[in-house]
Amino acid sequence: MAFNLNLLPSDFMEKRIAILGAGNLGVAIAQGAVRAEVIKSQYITLSRRNLSKLESLSTQGFNLTSDNIEAVKKSEIIILCVQPKQVAGLLSEIAPFLDEKKHLLVSTITGVTTDELAVHIPGKNVPIIRAMPNTAIAIGASMTCICAKHASDDQLSVVTKLFDSLGETLLIEERLMKAATVLAASGIAFFMRYLRAASQGGIQLGFDAEEAQRIAVQTAKGAALLLQKNASHPEMEIDKVTTPEGCTIAGLNEMEHQGLSSALIKGILTSFEKINTIRK
Repeated sequence: MAFNLNLLPSDFMEKRIAILGAGNLGVAIAQGAVRAEVIKSQYITLSRRNLSKLESLSTQGFNLTSDNIEAVKKSEIIILCVQPKQVAGLLSEIAPFLDEKKHLLVSTITGVTTDELAVHIPGKNVPIIRAMPNTAIAIGASMTCICAKHASDDQLSVVTKLFDSLGETLLIEERLMKAATVLAASGIAFFMRYLRAASQGGIQLGFDAEEAQRIAVQTAKGAALLLQKNASHPEMEIDKVTTPEGCTIAGLNEMEHQGLSSALIKGILTSFEKINTIRK
């Protein structure tokens, strides 16, 4: 069955997806897409060596296999979720069965470029799209950045629709993918560290740990939603809660004296320097 990428929204429900290396990320993509009603579970094949870790998913209607070639043959969208060190072997295995008129490759493999992926499928102009989600994909709240090689606007639309069902998606230049990994994927850890600190501060003020964390988490959620809904700059929202000689500006100024903003920026830049030196 040829993959017609001129898709109407309802057409996507009948396209078949193979997720190769279905670990936590692959399973989150599959379950999230089904939960959002983008695709039905019977159209998704999950592949991994140890199927015992996927057994519970068979009751949800997913197809399970340890045969990557079988998964590729009966699918049109191939999502790669393996470790970087496994990509060469996987692509060498499935390359003879890839058809540029039928298949679309989507890679979630950190740090592996579209050119590097293409090297392992020589002589085939199979469209390749890289996607960098973060761990919030498990709850449908990921920030996913994507870039493409040999992909049409329609193909990008297909992948965007898939990841939009799992959060928010942004098309970027491939040169920015490592930066996206730091800002969006590592960024989850950075925000978690702030929330931990805010919770600890709340405990020192007299709240118990559960109350302090609940207040900190909801406040962070509200702050993010204000920027998202109002399309405003953070300083505009800060101005709304700072009054002359008030407690908010006193706290903000002390945080800046202690290097809050510079420490965050330096941390992001240090992570970026590190990701550029990591060897696969």
